[in-house]
Amino acid sequence: MPGDRVRIGVLGCADIAQRRMLPSMCRQPLVEIAAIASRDPGRAGSFAARFGGVPVTGYAELLARPDVDAVYLPLPPGLHVEWTLRALDAGKHVLCEKPFATSLTEAQAAVRVAGERGLLLMESFMFLYHAQHSAVARLVAEGAIGELRGFSSDFGIPALPAGDGHPARHASTLPEVAAYPVRAAQLFLGDGLAVVGGYRCAAGRFGSQPSGAALLVSPSGVTAQLRYGLDHGYRSGYALWGSAGYLSLDRAFSTPDEHVPVVRLDRGGTVEDVVLAPDQQFVNVAGEFARTIVHNGDFRPYGEAILRQARLVAAIDELAGATR
Repeated sequence: MPGDRVRIGVLGCADIAQRRMLPSMCRQPLVEIAAIASRDPGRAGSFAARFGGVPVTGYAELLARPDVDAVYLPLPPGLHVEWTLRALDAGKHVLCEKPFATSLTEAQAAVRVAGERGLLLMESFMFLYHAQHSAVARLVAEGAIGELRGFSSDFGIPALPAGDGHPARHASTLPEVAAYPVRAAQLFLGDGLAVVGGYRCAAGRFGSQPSGAALLVSPSGVTAQLRYGLDHGYRSGYALWGSAGYLSLDRAFSTPDEHVPVVRLDRGGTVEDVVLAPDQQFVNVAGEFARTIVHNGDFRPYGEAILRQARLVAAIDELAGATR
């Protein structure tokens, strides 16, 4: 790595990369975009012209480049583990979009290889690096709602409209959307969550399983009620219910850089809005990834987080399969 910058190669020209991650990496001083790969040479060229780096045709060609220290992987979920393993074998650190794996077994294999190679493997839950969640955690720790009794979270997105002769379609996958509330529950309820209920809708405009729900419980008995879907009015938030009040936050996950977060506190019938400063969660997650590499941080917690998430998702899927 030259100096204090991580040279990142991008595997795939996905929409999330174009809209959010690559513009944010350009604003992150710890990151240099070294190369951008696509199976389509024209698409790689247009991305490189906009965001920098060398356009590369084919993902394997990018992994062979000595001027790439790490890769950002925004490919479809079914390709995540395959190309993560290939990147790790090439000696590259990996920042991968969520959901990292389609099964717990795949997640375990990739985390094991990353540990053996001494490389950082990180799932890109960018929302975790927005300052609004630290502010919520401080309010709860300071007793703003009393003793925590429950957590709830909804993440739903509308279907993309039909157009140009194509039918209405999903913007993403149900596992991708479900991943956010599951990860948020861990943020506030900690480790040791058990899945006690799961459901996936069996019919909808887009075939099977366009929505779902889950019920989790912490070791201390605090419950987490989660709902998610792909053919819904937009919802992106969570709430914490305590013995002395109720706290809620909207735009918790897909938060624009310019958005001014507002935490709503309802205590004893008195409602107070706590206005927070905007933040840049995509810039921050890229910085967390690069900083951990540059400063030789402990890579293990990021792999452990991938496994905790994968175990919860697998348990939800198992129960959802029984109730479908």
